[in-house]
Amino acid sequence: MNSAAVSAIVRQATDLCSVGEFGRALTLAREAIALAPGQAAPHLIAGVCAAALGQKAAAESHYRRAIARNPKLASAHSNLGLLFAGLGRNDEAEECYRRAIGLAPASAEAYTNLGLLLAAANRDGEAEACQRQALTLKPMSQEIHSNLANLLAKMGRELEAEEYYRRAIQLAPTGPVAHANLGALLANLGRDDESEQCFRRAIALRPGYPLARQNLGYLLLAQGRFDEGWLLHEARYDRGLPDAATIPPAVAYPQWRGEPLAGKSVLVWPEQGYGDEIQFCRFLPALKARGAGPITLACKGPLQPLLATLAGADHVVAMEAGAQALPVHDFWTLPMSFPLNCPEPGSGGTIPYLHALPERMARWAPKLPARGFRVGLAWRGNARNPNDADRSLPALSVLAPLWSVPGTVFVSLQKGLGEEEAARSPPGQPLEPMGSEMADFADTAAIVAQLDLVICVDTALAHVTGALGKPCWVLLPAYQTDWRWLKERGDTPWYPSLRLFRQRRRGCWPPVVEEVRTALQALIGGPSPVFKRD
Repeated sequence: MNSAAVSAIVRQATDLCSVGEFGRALTLAREAIALAPGQAAPHLIAGVCAAALGQKAAAESHYRRAIARNPKLASAHSNLGLLFAGLGRNDEAEECYRRAIGLAPASAEAYTNLGLLLAAANRDGEAEACQRQALTLKPMSQEIHSNLANLLAKMGRELEAEEYYRRAIQLAPTGPVAHANLGALLANLGRDDESEQCFRRAIALRPGYPLARQNLGYLLLAQGRFDEGWLLHEARYDRGLPDAATIPPAVAYPQWRGEPLAGKSVLVWPEQGYGDEIQFCRFLPALKARGAGPITLACKGPLQPLLATLAGADHVVAMEAGAQALPVHDFWTLPMSFPLNCPEPGSGGTIPYLHALPERMARWAPKLPARGFRVGLAWRGNARNPNDADRSLPALSVLAPLWSVPGTVFVSLQKGLGEEEAARSPPGQPLEPMGSEMADFADTAAIVAQLDLVICVDTALAHVTGALGKPCWVLLPAYQTDWRWLKERGDTPWYPSLRLFRQRRRGCWPPVVEEVRTALQALIGGPSPVFKRD
C-alpha cells in the first residue's frame, strides 16, 4: 500500500480519536503500522489512543517508536512527557517537554504542560514564565489562561488570578472548568455569593460536575445550609474527581443510603483524615438505635484503641488488611455520609462519646506536671494537608505570649513534625515534650483527659479533645478555613467544649495569640494561682 493510503488511514484514526472513539482509532492506527512499520505518524496516533484507553505501557512503547522513526517529531516528545507526568515520572517528563520545546519553540502546549509540571514541584517562578510564554504563543487559549490563573492563585496573587479566570470565561463562556475554578478562588476570598453563582453555573454547564458539586457543598456547609450541603458533599468520592481523598471500599455488597437497618450488618469504612473519623464516628449509636447489627467500624491503626471505647460499634478493626479481609456485610457506608442518611438533632450523638482508657491514664499521670494549670499545645498539623502552610503556626515561638500568664504549665502534644522543636523549646518557653512517647490516639486521649485545657491549630487533636468533652481552644486560619467550623462563630455545634479563635488576616497570627493569652489570663483568674494535684 502506498504512503498516501497509509496517510488516509492515519487521518481517519485521528478523526475518530478527536471524537473519543479511541478503540476504533487504535485499531486503524495499528492497521497503518502493519502496512508502514517505518513511519512515525501511525505510532504517534496509536500512542495517543492507547493513553486515552489507560494502556500506559502500550502508549509509551508507541511514543518511543514514533521518536525512533523521527527523532525531531516534537509532538511525540510532548505526548511522552504528558504520559510520564501522569505516571509521576517527573524528571523524565520535564526532559521530554524541554526537548519538544527545543524542536518546536512555538509549541504553546509544551510550554503550558511544562508549567504545570514545574508548579507541582513548587518551582513557581519557572512555572509562571512557562505559562506566560505559552499565552504569548496562543493568546486566545482558554485553557492556558486557566492554567496561569491556577498558578497565580496558588502563589497567593488572587486579584491577578481572578483577572485571568474571567478572561478564560470570556474566551469560552460555556466552559465549566473556569467557572468552577473562579468559584473556588472567590470562596477563598470570602465572596460567597459570587462563588455560589460560579459553582452553580459550572454545574448547569456540566450537570453532575463532581468538583463543582463538592466545592459548592463545602461552601453551603460552611454557611450552615446543611440540607443541600450534605447532599452535594456526596461528590467527595465521585470517580471523576481529580484527587479524591475518599476511596470507597472495594466490596461487592451495596452502599447504605438510608434503607431500614433492622437486623442488617454494616461496615463503616474510614475516609480522609484522623479528625474526620473521630468527628463522624459519633453517629454509630444512632445506627444501633435503628436496629443495625453487627456494626464493624474500620479505622486507621493509630485510632483503633481509642475508637474501641465508642458505643455502638460491635467490632473496631484496623483497616490495613483491606475491606476484602473482613466478613461480608449487608451494607457499607462512609462516616461522613451519616448526616445525610442518618440525621440527628444538632451535631449528632452525645458528648463525650470517646473515653480515655484508665490504664493509659495511670501510665501517663506520673509524667505530667504536678502543679499549675496544665495546658496541652499543638502548633503544627500534618504537612500533607493542602492548607497546612496557612493552618499551622510557623514556629512554637509564635505562642510565646502564653508563657506570660502566671500559674500555667505547658506540655507538648505535638506528634511527628514539631517534636524536635518541642524537645528544644525556645528560651522562656519551658515545655514538657510528650509527643515522641505517644504511641497512638489512646495515649493522646489519656494525656488530654488529665489536662485543664488544650490549645491547638486545626488538627486531629481538637477532635480528640472535643470528643472527650474536654476544653479546647482552636486557632483557625483566615484562608481556607475548614467548612466544619462554619462562619464567624466562636463556638461549634460539633463540640460544645471547643472555643474558636479566628485569624482576621491571612498569615497574621500575633493578634490571635494575644486574644488567646487574654482569655487564658481571664480563665485562670488571679495573679498567681497554684493548682495542686493528688
